[in-house]
Amino acid sequence: MNNAAIQIATDALGPNHDWRRLMAVNLWGVIEGCQVFAPNMIARRRPGLIINTGSKQGITTPPGNPAYNVSKAGVKAYTEALEHQLRNTPHCQVSAHLLIPGYVFTGLTVGARTEKPAAAWSADQTMDFMLESLTLGDFYILCPDNDVDRALDEKRIAWAAGDIINNRPPLSRWHPEYTALFDAFIAGDSEDQGRDA
Repeated sequence: MNNAAIQIATDALGPNHDWRRLMAVNLWGVIEGCQVFAPNMIARRRPGLIINTGSKQGITTPPGNPAYNVSKAGVKAYTEALEHQLRNTPHCQVSAHLLIPGYVFTGLTVGARTEKPAAAWSADQTMDFMLESLTLGDFYILCPDNDVDRALDEKRIAWAAGDIINNRPPLSRWHPEYTALFDAFIAGDSEDQGRDA
């Protein structure tokens, strides 16, 4: 399981050393972990799992910390490619899976808090959900939390993909001119996600 991650406040224009430090842990840590262990796991010809921890932020890419989002988007793309390669490798019994946590109370998210916020899951809850998902054979292990259920996650993900399909500006969910349309889509009042010509 490749689970290491750090958060550093960033913006799209730098500073470069913060981006490189975050990528070294969050993205390269996952890639290098897989490259070191997966070949021997495959060669053993025994069942095995590789679980890479991504983030919902790597899918919906909210404004606020682009380096973190880019690193987790990279983990998603890498893990998808890894699973495709593993399932097409003769005699391979190893599979890859993408853990996509919700709001989890960990050292990464604790901040100045001393108690778990009501909206957050504990690490134990997240691991229990992951193990249950693995028994079902899930690749995308999309974890809810105490604030956001799977239905809301799916709608947010669909909206993010809709930015491309409907030719909206990126991150339209956070644009004032799309607020009403997004709210109606989330509420289920509209299947129309809006299209810019």
